Amino acid sequence: MSREEILTKVSTVFSNVLEHNNFELTNATTAEDVDGWESITHMMIITEIEKTFDIKFKLMDLMNMNSVGDLLNTIETELSIN
Repeated sequence: MSREEILTKVSTVFSNVLEHNNFELTNATTAEDVDGWESITHMMIITEIEKTFDIKFKLMDLMNMNSVGDLLNTIETELSIN
């Protein structure tokens, strides 16, 4: 799966969880850049991403994610392992 395909699926998850699409996800996007991306919605987003990609993030990976780019890198790594 290409990075662009991953980003498209991640964007869909964000839209569904946050119930809006008034954002553009890039490698540099952080929670501060997206209305409604707060601690509780963050966990909902992570859960939905795990379901969508059939992966399970490691706690250390979650702690080191600071941007959408970090999230995409982690998804790519998990997909290559599975």
